[in-house]
Amino acid sequence: MDFLKKVQSYREEEENLKWEGTFGEYLDMLRERPYLAQSSHSRVYNMIKHAGIEEQNGKVHYKFFDDQIFGLEEAMEKLVEEYFHPAAKRLDVKKRILLLMGPVSGGKSTLVTLLKRGLERFSHTDEGAVYAIKGCPMHEDPLHLIPQHLREDFAEEFGVRIEGNLSPLNLMRLEQEYGGRIEDMPVERIFFSEDKRTGIGTFSPSDPKSQDIADLTGSIDFSTIAEYGSESDPRAYRFDGELNKANRGIMEFQEMLKCDEKFLWHLLSLTQEGNFKAGRFALISADEMIIAHTNESEYRSFISNKKNEALHSRMIVMPVPYNLKVTQEERIYEKMINQSDIRDVHIAPHTLKVAAMFTIMTRLKDSNKNNIDLLKKMRLYDGETVEGFSDVDVEELRNEHHDEGMSGIDPRYVINRISSTIIKKEMTSINALDVLRSLKEGLSSHASISKDDRERYLNFISVARKEYDEIAKKEVQKAFVYSYEESAKTLMDNYLDNVEAYCNKSKLRDPLTGEELNPDEKLMRSIEEQIGISENAKKAFREEILIRISAYARKGKKFDYSSHERLREAIQKKLFADLKDVVKITTSTKTPDEQQLKKVNEVVATLVEGYGYNSSSANELLRYVGSLLNR
Repeated sequence: MDFLKKVQSYREEEENLKWEGTFGEYLDMLRERPYLAQSSHSRVYNMIKHAGIEEQNGKVHYKFFDDQIFGLEEAMEKLVEEYFHPAAKRLDVKKRILLLMGPVSGGKSTLVTLLKRGLERFSHTDEGAVYAIKGCPMHEDPLHLIPQHLREDFAEEFGVRIEGNLSPLNLMRLEQEYGGRIEDMPVERIFFSEDKRTGIGTFSPSDPKSQDIADLTGSIDFSTIAEYGSESDPRAYRFDGELNKANRGIMEFQEMLKCDEKFLWHLLSLTQEGNFKAGRFALISADEMIIAHTNESEYRSFISNKKNEALHSRMIVMPVPYNLKVTQEERIYEKMINQSDIRDVHIAPHTLKVAAMFTIMTRLKDSNKNNIDLLKKMRLYDGETVEGFSDVDVEELRNEHHDEGMSGIDPRYVINRISSTIIKKEMTSINALDVLRSLKEGLSSHASISKDDRERYLNFISVARKEYDEIAKKEVQKAFVYSYEESAKTLMDNYLDNVEAYCNKSKLRDPLTGEELNPDEKLMRSIEEQIGISENAKKAFREEILIRISAYARKGKKFDYSSHERLREAIQKKLFADLKDVVKITTSTKTPDEQQLKKVNEVVATLVEGYGYNSSSANELLRYVGSLLNR
């Protein structure tokens, strides 16, 4: 019943938003809210802006694309700033088809769907409200009723420019039903809906022999010709083509360049002049943003044909490459999994990350810089700090290959392999090794991968496997150290005492004998070497620790185990090195004794409660790390 109440509430809200009146009443509203007369391009731009804009690292971030488009912030910024924004300002860009060009499963369709769904929601807001001549199958702009000779006066008084002419059907209605009195013409508020074919149209190519141009421009209604007496009577025409129905909003051309030429030529007039030809009528005005998408091979084939030059000059081509950030690729997989029936399967931590590492490496191009490999490049792109590289280097790497991200493994392949693993083995839990194994098996049957690429990709799987080995060891290391929390704290306190004595050039006092001792250089180095602190850098590192302790003391805060990330890592690694034999024994003994079993259970509990594993995946991780340590 609660759900039905929500349905009822939504229905009531819809009713409250509805409005009907005369053109005269609409003009009164327009005087107060001139933005009601915005164009389709302006409406799309304002919809994106309405969702929020913020600056991140000196770049503009549009929140509209969050949660759906991942890792393509720069592409989205370029799309908004080079197309949507200038088109909204009625610059010449408005007269161009927006062509999204990129690899399969790269996000082109997702982007267009996001725009369409967003426009549907936006038309329910005050800022995105749309009004149309009532009863018009093309939801025509009421301002088309204003005669041409009065439009300059109207622009001066209302601050609104009018583009387009009254359609043949509404011209006949105005004269026959309302005696030319435009102020009496009925106007209503409309709400965009792809399902109801209001303001959003979609055209998909099919067999050229069977597909009719009427799918785009409408057709004659032969059943009414006898009633109205002529094929040129607008009442005998069905204005139900996709171009008709998409008026005032968005028209999507799926795989546009696969369309027959006769469909594409209609777009020449529509983009440049804002009208198209249908039936035996004068040109019909239409205000709609045309968005098309295609893959790179289709696009290259299209522009190589000289016959397509006219249409090509009327396009703005926006590349939509694959994402090149590991963390964002993980989000793509999470989104796809959450939309499927495998969302209840336990996926062990780092599984999607390791799969993403493999995928991203297949999309990257080798750099001409001698000191960087694809693994380092992948980390830099993901925002990680890599010694010897700065933000300037990252920018140079991005500019080195302008087509980077236009090829490689697509997200669907990874999800297909994950799904295949789960279904085949009827698994309720999977880990990174399961997924890497499945990705490797699938390469042999991937039709579009060449032999050379297959060899490269197999190498990337090996690299991802080595990365996972390190991650797995670290994960178990942290869990063991957590179980020995007191030991970690004691080791750190001991290190800090020695660092303080070293920096202050003082001595330590033995708590038992009272004897004065020099700082334990061997202990300090055994910890610092765990994180690569060289002999020359040890003094600076120790002074940095002391400064951090002083800063905490001034603020009345206690310097503890988590206060310095690198020191914590060093302590963990040192303790793990000391505990290595214990770990090897407890993770690989087939018949552990009571003490070992207790330790294993403690570590498993830590992995489950603190790191996101379930009992099965935690035990698998321990066994795997045990085998690594015993090699």
